[in-house]
Amino acid sequence: MADITLFGDPIQTWGELPAIGTKAPGFTLVNNNLEVVSLSDFKGIKLIINIFPSVDTSTCALSVRRFNEKGANLVNTRILCVSRDLPFAQDRFCAAEGLENVLTLSDYRNDNFGENYGVMINGSKLSGLHSRAIVVIDEEGIVKYTEQVAELKDEPDYDKALAALN
Repeated sequence: MADITLFGDPIQTWGELPAIGTKAPGFTLVNNNLEVVSLSDFKGIKLIINIFPSVDTSTCALSVRRFNEKGANLVNTRILCVSRDLPFAQDRFCAAEGLENVLTLSDYRNDNFGENYGVMINGSKLSGLHSRAIVVIDEEGIVKYTEQVAELKDEPDYDKALAALN
């Protein structure tokens, strides 16, 4: 379990982020067209996975905007923004914001992402949602960088995540 806080109050996740140097855990998520997307769909592509509770909160929305901006010129890299939001809400947010450099994916159907990546929040008002975290995966499917943001209202370290791509 990861010990994190929400406005200073302690909360935990059900597990831990994948270990650096290990094969990234598989997942199935749902895109904005309600199609199932899996890790294998990104074979040969570097991934930055931006994980957060809900795009309807200010810090989560900011992280999607920032990664959209920073991802504009990345080569052979996709930025996946993963939450438990319904795909309709994710699509509406990206359309309203004009975001085209990120792919929003939902874990609303089966929880496998939250469980496999150790980000499911346990025992708080946000129980069942994802914590704020970053996972960077290389084109071979190996985890290169992780960050479990200690305070849920704080932003991730964008620069470290981007640097892990090299």
